[in-house]
Amino acid sequence: MIELRQVHKRFGATHALDGVSLRIEPGTITALIGASGSGKSTLLRVINRLVENDAGQVLLDGEDIRTGPPEALRRRMGYVIQSTGLFPHWTVARNIATVPVLLGWPAAMIAERVDELLTLLGLDPPAHRERYPHQLSGGQQQRVGVARALAARPALLLMDEPFGALDPLTRQTLQQELARIQHALGCTIVLVTHDIDEALQLGQRLVLLDRGRIVQAGTPLQLLAQPASPWVSDFLGRATLGQRLLGLRTVAEILRPGEQADGAALQPGQSLRDALAVFLNRRAERLPVADAQAQPLGAIHFVDLLRQPS
Repeated sequence: MIELRQVHKRFGATHALDGVSLRIEPGTITALIGASGSGKSTLLRVINRLVENDAGQVLLDGEDIRTGPPEALRRRMGYVIQSTGLFPHWTVARNIATVPVLLGWPAAMIAERVDELLTLLGLDPPAHRERYPHQLSGGQQQRVGVARALAARPALLLMDEPFGALDPLTRQTLQQELARIQHALGCTIVLVTHDIDEALQLGQRLVLLDRGRIVQAGTPLQLLAQPASPWVSDFLGRATLGQRLLGLRTVAEILRPGEQADGAALQPGQSLRDALAVFLNRRAERLPVADAQAQPLGAIHFVDLLRQPS
């Protein structure tokens, strides 16, 4: 668990962090959101001591992070940034192995871990381990950056706008990959993003900052349905609030079992926002739903999209 207690950080006259207190539970994804200059990235860098806070405490599993050298702390954490930060003159395998080498892992264990992570992130090990970063696409480079951050099996992964420079399709694919990996490994992720939809998709908890202070923290549904102020509503997008709420709910929630409908079927795990797009495209009143093996489960009705969850 990470806990921040009244953390302050100033750069000249600017309060980058102004009395921030926050608990981040293990095994969760927390998304830090806010306008440029709100303190998101500073908060992340304070956690791994790339920036030293001026006052307050940061605790990792109950221990003050300043009790040891920063290098030892960072080896316990993965860190991913937008530009990946890969060493251009090192192969993919050597980049991924950076921290395990520093920790003195045996070569055989390192090689096994490299291949394991490449496979986990959808990169064929024989085809990619000896390539150099310039030989990879942007999405592949970002996958290698995530693999490097996970190499030493850290319990905590810090991510600062990791997918911001990617095209929308690659970005969506990597968002799905990250959610899958987090679920499989059970690691704790703190993610900085300027993309509200990304935060809503990935974050189990959102922390909204403004001028170095936490304005509101809670689940995505809490921030959307119970904003602390009109400013929060405006920041999250008052005009698209309905669509974003639909994005948090799934087809399974409004499924009418046993009913039939025509056309290609939705899957129960798809969001109601996806379903809305299909309804509008097909001009249909109801849509079929099937499982991953294409076995019919029932149907959903357009009017049920407007129904409040019980």
